[in-house]
Amino acid sequence: MSHHIVEVQDLSYTYPDGAAAVRGISFRIHHGESVAVVGANGAGKSTLLLHLNGALTPQRGTVRIGDFPLTKATLRDIRRTVGMIFQDPDDQLFMPTVFEDVAFGPLNLGLPPEEVEQRVLASLARVGVEHLRDRPPYKLSGGEKRAVSIAAVLAMSPDILVMDEPSANLDPRARRTLIELLAGFHHTKIIATHDLDLVLDLCPRTIVIREGQIMADGPTRDIFTNDRLLEESHLEKPLRMQACPVCSGSMARKTEDAGSVHEH
Repeated sequence: MSHHIVEVQDLSYTYPDGAAAVRGISFRIHHGESVAVVGANGAGKSTLLLHLNGALTPQRGTVRIGDFPLTKATLRDIRRTVGMIFQDPDDQLFMPTVFEDVAFGPLNLGLPPEEVEQRVLASLARVGVEHLRDRPPYKLSGGEKRAVSIAAVLAMSPDILVMDEPSANLDPRARRTLIELLAGFHHTKIIATHDLDLVLDLCPRTIVIREGQIMADGPTRDIFTNDRLLEESHLEKPLRMQACPVCSGSMARKTEDAGSVHEH
């Protein structure tokens, strides 16, 4: 069974106000790949991701998750295969306690209580927040909420993780913890993000979207060294690939000083 494969063919979606969010997108992602989807605000990244777990269904074209084409009849199977982590954890966390939030999905699968508890505890332990099991989610920090939202998805045992801006609103330490956590997952991962340094850490392949269309699809470092592509897509190089302005200024001054010494 090819249950880890994600295939999108000629996908298009227009919102009721007439805004064309996705226009003829096609790609194929294989088992175990980690793929970034990048683009400026309004490029269509979130709309694309919402099709991958059936939150939206194609108006034109097809989405296939493994052996299942995305239709209303296959939604249950697809949502068991694809775990969706939304940009705002508050969109996922709504139960009185962390334990109940993480248990919600497995319970809705009809699993026996003993297996649900095992899944919840294992998922919380995997993201390092088992000590939060009895806390109300609204009292957690941003990083803790993000970890719990990931645990809630992992408790469903998905084969594919789809994430929308997973590092948004995290402080540097929480962001680093998140990257280390995601690097340890052997799931197929699809990550839409503005955090291009995170992409360098996690995603060997990057898909660039502009105005609802794919501009490029290839090795991440090739894409991030293509200055013309980045400019046309309204993207900046990851910080670690940019020249440090302070260092550049210092080097320029040293060169000028050296030149002055040489001249005299």
